[in-house]
Amino acid sequence: MAFTRRRVLQGGAAIALAAGFGNAAGFSAAQAASPILRAGEGLARLAPGDYPETRVWSYGDRVPGPVIRVGQGERLTRRFVNDLPQPSTVHWHGVRIDNAMDGVPGVTQEAVPVGGTFDYDFTLPDAGTYWYHPHNRTWEQLARGLYGPLIVEEADPPDVDRDEVLILDDWRLTEDAQIHEDSFGAMHDWSHAGRIGNWITVNGKGESRLPAKRFERFRLRLINAANARIFYLSLEGMKAWTVALDGQPLDAPQPVERLSLGPAQRADLIVDITAGEGEEAFLTSHEQTRDGEERFAITGFPVTGVARDQSLADPQPLPANPVPALGDLSSARREGLQMEGGAMGRMQGAMMGGGFMAMRDLAGAGKVWALNGRADMPDTPWITLTRGETVRIAMKNDTAWPHAMHLHGHHFRQMVGADIGPLRDTLLVGQGESAEIAFVADNPGDWLFHCHMVEHSAGGMMTWLRVDA
Repeated sequence: MAFTRRRVLQGGAAIALAAGFGNAAGFSAAQAASPILRAGEGLARLAPGDYPETRVWSYGDRVPGPVIRVGQGERLTRRFVNDLPQPSTVHWHGVRIDNAMDGVPGVTQEAVPVGGTFDYDFTLPDAGTYWYHPHNRTWEQLARGLYGPLIVEEADPPDVDRDEVLILDDWRLTEDAQIHEDSFGAMHDWSHAGRIGNWITVNGKGESRLPAKRFERFRLRLINAANARIFYLSLEGMKAWTVALDGQPLDAPQPVERLSLGPAQRADLIVDITAGEGEEAFLTSHEQTRDGEERFAITGFPVTGVARDQSLADPQPLPANPVPALGDLSSARREGLQMEGGAMGRMQGAMMGGGFMAMRDLAGAGKVWALNGRADMPDTPWITLTRGETVRIAMKNDTAWPHAMHLHGHHFRQMVGADIGPLRDTLLVGQGESAEIAFVADNPGDWLFHCHMVEHSAGGMMTWLRVDA
């Protein structure tokens, strides 16, 4: 029987494809990170107990890696120890970080060799939900389990009963619950949607359950750590508000019943459990199939007991982070970014190295995507910005696939006509769509801008910009 990840909701009740939820309670104090962050090979119980453990790569001998909680404005120091069979680095995703600490091989540091170490030491200016993962052969190392949560806590956090981190991932597993290694680097994945798995986990568990009480208030920190899967989510038996996206607070909490979460994106939700005693609330994933929409629970919240007589008052906004405000948009520099390539695309070829290569030759070199007509990382920056300058980037997705575009070292706002969207560091741009972002180039250094469907990035959808000191 083919290995399956699905848990189907029928008539409001969860019908498990394997017996029962496992215990996937939130991270405990025992999981607090140490000064050493070690990456190595190991085993993880991803699938139900009648399957063998899965051979993984992980931080701190666990999947996800250890939760790192730091106060806003504090310094984070970690000695990365590489016990993997490949060179690696650590990228601290979403943090407005010192450039030398960004963890990008060939741009901010050399890849840490097998058996080597690297000392990361930086200050965390913004509260919020972030995460860490490798930036060398990300398409393989991330898919093997290398990721963990980074939580930067506000001095004045919201009043909630529980603060829970939920890291969503999908895995491509064989029938004996092992990572499908033969498909790493498969050109079909690279030229289509990316590596989509067949087994979904939350906090490394395929059977995720968080016991709850009626009218209990949660802060749910959702992180999409998948290589390429976009999660389309809904909440059942809960009343919920989005209070932050990609770690950055919204101006006002927004009621939410459904939301999408592209690769690398995060969402902070304030959630009140409204399901009654003996019932179960659900975080539910939605997928389009040939037969319509399929729904399946990825985390259940069985309700036992009552926290209070009624729901609390609607939440207040989180404290704003010190991200610089946009300058004059009417006079701001404007640059274009054209996304091309992939299966069913119209790209005939692109620049690579010192000359133009036809699409067939690009594919032979593992490059099937391009940004502004270039399929490899240029030797010189795509754009050079003056520190403090406001810049607008108009993106056009001229491909048949969505792309989660991520800017290192900064947060941006999406421009929709006269409207200015919330701060983000990763924006999902649908097939054939256009999108414009604006940001203040306040962080000096060399910064990547790439698709976080990581097979797309490795396949050519990556560039870089420079912010002068």
